[in-house]
Amino acid sequence: MEAKPHIAVVPSPGIGHLVPVIELARQLVLRHNFCFTIIISTTGPPSKTLISSLENLPNSINHVFLPPVSFDDLSSDASIQAKISLNVTRSLSFIRDALKSLLSTTRLVALVVDLFSTDAIDVANEFNISPYVFYTSAHFTLSLVLSAPKLDEMVTGEFRDMSEPVKIPGCSVPVHARDLPQPFQDRTSDAYKWILHHAKRLLSVEGILVNSFMDLGAEVFKALQEPGKPPVYPVGPLIRSSSSSGSTDESDCLKWLNHQPTGSVLFVSFGSGGTLSHDQLNELALGLEMSEQRFLWVDAAAKALTEEGSSTKSLSEWVLKFKTQIETEETI
Repeated sequence: MEAKPHIAVVPSPGIGHLVPVIELARQLVLRHNFCFTIIISTTGPPSKTLISSLENLPNSINHVFLPPVSFDDLSSDASIQAKISLNVTRSLSFIRDALKSLLSTTRLVALVVDLFSTDAIDVANEFNISPYVFYTSAHFTLSLVLSAPKLDEMVTGEFRDMSEPVKIPGCSVPVHARDLPQPFQDRTSDAYKWILHHAKRLLSVEGILVNSFMDLGAEVFKALQEPGKPPVYPVGPLIRSSSSSGSTDESDCLKWLNHQPTGSVLFVSFGSGGTLSHDQLNELALGLEMSEQRFLWVDAAAKALTEEGSSTKSLSEWVLKFKTQIETEETI
């Protein structure tokens, strides 16, 4: 009996990067008969929250904690982008050992990285393993990141000083440079340099999986499929369901939502890292109340979506293409 295809994944450090990877692994294991190993870089003992997120997973999802790396040489003002990137970069020898072990014991067919762990692509290339990226943020920001190397060549000085808006592929409305993400506001910062570094590396992978779906931004996805860019697969929404998080809040929200008229509910979410000041929260709440509109306000977009979303079809389409590819490669 032929062994199941096995995928290794190297997420960036942090629970916010790990959880989406777990949900991707869960779908590929339960729906498509893959096996998964999550390779986790560290700077010390893993937190209780991180450990608990790895409990009660299907038997086909394994994980490996790498030996910790040191940041003693980093300055105190090093950006978070630098820290999480260097955590992976300084773990490459350990990642190499982990992949070598998997190659000897499994049918390893791919290595999946995310935006800040792209340096692991070098190790995948060493072993002739297909590299993929799982991009967990919005497809709009993916378009910006993929455009960053070209923007960097075209623009002199700071983006924020540009008189013309920035044209991002797939975005119908040009964006003022002052509204770009914080790392783009200072091109001399290590945060921007790391974003640019990873953006260039994204162009070398065999495909990019995006935690979004076509109907949420067809024009953006059309722009992402331009020649010269890796194939982009909208495999979302992949979400942390109540069964995997141990919470019943999601099902309670859905029960309420199912009793509302179609198209009558406003969805409000700022993602897992979105923050508003106290005054901004009050202003938003007051505006929602005055609108007299039904609304669902959640901490993260995942909590308002079901596990049976459009990800089922789109993820299956990628799996079909991927399995066809690896079967062809193995017969050559």
